[in-house]
Amino acid sequence: MLALAVCGQLLAQVAGSPGAAGTQRAAVLSPSQPATPVPTKRARIKDIASVEGIRDNQLVGYGIVVGLKGTGDSTQTVFPIQTLISTLLRMGVNLPNNSTTSSLRTQNMAAVFIAATLPPFAQPGNRLDVTVSSAGDARSIEGGLLLMTPLYGPDGQIYAEAQGPLVLGGYTVATNGNSRSLNHPTTGLIPSGGIVERSVPLDLSKMRHLTLLLNDPDFRTAEEMASSINTQLKRTVAHAVDSRSIEIAAREGEDIPELLAEIEAVEVSVYPRARVVVNERTGTVVIGGEVRLQPVSILHGGLSVNVVSEYQVSQPGPMSAGTTQVVQQTSIQAQDKPASGIELKAGASVDDLVQNLQSIGATARDIISILQAMKEAGALEAELEVM
Repeated sequence: MLALAVCGQLLAQVAGSPGAAGTQRAAVLSPSQPATPVPTKRARIKDIASVEGIRDNQLVGYGIVVGLKGTGDSTQTVFPIQTLISTLLRMGVNLPNNSTTSSLRTQNMAAVFIAATLPPFAQPGNRLDVTVSSAGDARSIEGGLLLMTPLYGPDGQIYAEAQGPLVLGGYTVATNGNSRSLNHPTTGLIPSGGIVERSVPLDLSKMRHLTLLLNDPDFRTAEEMASSINTQLKRTVAHAVDSRSIEIAAREGEDIPELLAEIEAVEVSVYPRARVVVNERTGTVVIGGEVRLQPVSILHGGLSVNVVSEYQVSQPGPMSAGTTQVVQQTSIQAQDKPASGIELKAGASVDDLVQNLQSIGATARDIISILQAMKEAGALEAELEVM
């Protein structure tokens, strides 16, 4: 009430002075003075940016999983048998002839690919989590043990070794022609199953010029970040190169890890883009809070057509020369649902849109179609991203 009273006194004073009123209206209605965008959140630099050159590296390998309960690869998959023969030869086991190899059974083993991520500054002896996925026609790798497998980097060098029992989040059971599966029984995880054997060299002491890379490019955020870094360090060391890159010049002999630790802890104002993300495969719709809507009227209806085919047996009459025939009976049913309408007035929010769409019984896929149409009509002020 106090705020309303103060606003009323100010309006009365402005209304009593023609000159002041004219000035006030010009200040409010002038299109030449854009409103300063208000930051929606503040975040640490370490959460919205990364340092160029300090990155993860992907590792991949090929091996075999043993100890399966008859759910491994069949004999139709050739490469598991070849892998088994090569493994046995390395173990000193010589197979006598080709007839023996052709009779090998691989139901208790499966050929797999192994994937892992080598984090920056990882040293020999550090542990990695590895993901194991079947490469053949195995039904399940539940209860399996991955034999020692080298993991290669993009340059073809071995950076880690993986081995250990698998942990699955699913299963498959089959008996007498009936089967039941849960999740993906052909993909498993080995927690801390990889051991780093080679590190990726990265010497921070020789880096005099650092570059911060924004996860989401934005010119205003980049300028805000450079200004906040200079204020925190009390000297001009950072400047924005473009909407994603901020260069930082370190002093000669300065401790780079200490400098990065201080920079990453700085909080800056973030100006994210208004974005709507839809997944047409799953029907998921995520609408950001910065999305703005323009006044619009929406009519949405549906026409459903069902084609049903039934097969009936036509029997000939007694003592006739006719034969029994299968006759197909096809019926078509069409139902045109009445169009449902909603109206969004000026100042409508995302919550208003969602509540109105739910009130007319729109499904997730209907909402995706409506959002795409609103984007084309210019009523949706956001970037529409379809996954």
